[in-house]
Amino acid sequence: MSSENAEQGTEPEWDVVVVGAGPAGASAAYAAAAAGRRVLLLEKAELPRYKTCGGGIIGPSRDALPPGFELPLRDRVHAVTFSLNGRLARTRRSRRMLFGLINRPEFDQQLVAAAQKAGATLRTGVTVTRVEQHGPAVPDRRTVAVVLAGGETVLARAVVGADGSASRIGAHVGVKLDQVDLGLEAEIPVPESVQEDWAGRVLIDWGPMPGSYGWVFPKGDTLTVGVISARGEGAGTKRYLEDFIGRLGLAGFEPSISSGHLTRCRADDSPLSRGRVLVCGDAAGLLEPWTREGISFALRSGRLAGEWAVRIAEAHDAVDARRQALNYAFAIKAGLGVEMGVGRRMLAVFERRPGLLHAAITGFRPAWNAFAKITRGTTTLAEIVRTRPMARRALTAMDRDHAELSPPE
Repeated sequence: MSSENAEQGTEPEWDVVVVGAGPAGASAAYAAAAAGRRVLLLEKAELPRYKTCGGGIIGPSRDALPPGFELPLRDRVHAVTFSLNGRLARTRRSRRMLFGLINRPEFDQQLVAAAQKAGATLRTGVTVTRVEQHGPAVPDRRTVAVVLAGGETVLARAVVGADGSASRIGAHVGVKLDQVDLGLEAEIPVPESVQEDWAGRVLIDWGPMPGSYGWVFPKGDTLTVGVISARGEGAGTKRYLEDFIGRLGLAGFEPSISSGHLTRCRADDSPLSRGRVLVCGDAAGLLEPWTREGISFALRSGRLAGEWAVRIAEAHDAVDARRQALNYAFAIKAGLGVEMGVGRRMLAVFERRPGLLHAAITGFRPAWNAFAKITRGTTTLAEIVRTRPMARRALTAMDRDHAELSPPE
């Protein structure tokens, strides 16, 4: 910015503006604020607010939390029951905790509080209509204008879009999606006798439609029961949830909340930035394609987005800003992108052969041990495939089988 512009008072009040106060946005705001920058976190809802989400906190999520963050755990999982569309149920147990369970309203609000403690400013009840990097609202090339409903404009040196799977910031960046799934969920209050049956144990049911599965996550006096499958199977997904609840013996309990949500995975060539604007979490289509696990991807990509937004805010010209944005994209692709690639391959296998996966994880100890290590965060699926020849050969063989079975285009 020229000294003339600075004298005219066009210096932005904010170094970084983050749009969306979910796990990705709160993590980005924390990272930028912890670096000493002026950070504004915008959220259209009032907090706390409910989100459709199983609420599983696996090892990579715990590792990405701010230092000293106290997880508001509702339960600690030591056992998993696997079933194949209600049949062949088998429970595997672990002496050590596999993962924790949280309620999203509490978790998200605590993350926001951590960002505020680091120095970020929060505004709720604010809807962002668009961002502009050129035009009369933008005083210079180092500034982004964030336009709010009602016409107010907020200026920043960098913007992070973390506004969910239907992201306006993602539309500005040009995010492209190639996998969309529908998740349905019910929060079911249950009496103590039922709570005792589920304490410390979750259920994962491989579902009747290709790529579908269901879950039961206990959270004290409430069971979170949900299913997910490809979008376009709405009626089948709803029927699966109803059947699932019925055969669990939970149909007699009235849900306190019933909700639905679309999850969206990015295409491989989808951009992660445009100018001084970055996207992360669901806004970038970053989640695990097979399990559709999104919290760890939100926390990790949010932290990276916050760190690189600081560098973009410090960039003095478009070339430097572009270099920093490319570095952010490289960091995402080298870590989360590799995990997504393996997850896509696993989803393709699972869609065709759920029974094979069920047999492996319930009857083959190395497969169960791998599941336990992944959920604890001591390794990743991508790392197992990279370092374990047996796993790599098995996945390659199933990829080849898939190619042979696929019809010609």
